[in-house]
Amino acid sequence: MRANAEATSARQPEATISVSIVDDETGLRQSITTFINGSPGFRCISAYGSAEAALRGLPTDRPDVVLMDIHMAGMNGIECVQRLKALLPAIQIVMLTIYEDTDQIFKALAAGASGYLLKRFTPTKLLEAIREVHAGGSPMSSSIARKVVASFQMVEPDSDKRPHLSPRERAVLDYLAKGLTYKQIAGELDISIDTVRTHLRRIYETLHVQSRTEAIAKYLRP
Repeated sequence: MRANAEATSARQPEATISVSIVDDETGLRQSITTFINGSPGFRCISAYGSAEAALRGLPTDRPDVVLMDIHMAGMNGIECVQRLKALLPAIQIVMLTIYEDTDQIFKALAAGASGYLLKRFTPTKLLEAIREVHAGGSPMSSSIARKVVASFQMVEPDSDKRPHLSPRERAVLDYLAKGLTYKQIAGELDISIDTVRTHLRRIYETLHVQSRTEAIAKYLRP
């Protein structure tokens, strides 16, 4: 009986990730909702056609992950993210957009978004992004990630103006900007996940921020 119980326990499905969508394109909103609800391990608990409606409903919904359009009629997605993070600091948000503008990318990250996907994503990529951001990563379309890394590489360090970070702390931020999870960063640097978290706490204190997305945005900006 014990062996059967252990086998049954081993087959138990992973916890379902709850998702909410904010997008004023009705067709896209409905198709993403249907796809997510048809995917094992995911559930769309709400969908909103405007930022204003989302701000009224999401504090009650409390999803694990929000998929947020940037350009909507009325309040835009970036402002919605900023207000939503003030209400729900722990919520994870992935921006969905057709735009690859670098300024928009950094504004979204600075507002509190944890990921940035172009709307030409494949269904599989969307699920991977939801799973990744829920696990602590920062998913980005490959072209967006290249822009973020390129912007970082163009920044000339100024010891008089930029906060001092150790080489290891800079390495942690580099990997965060590329979308790696804490576990992946630990593997790349051959350190424990707890050590990664320790580095992040010191980074937050040095940069005077409270989240990894704020840290990335502040670190990458000149």
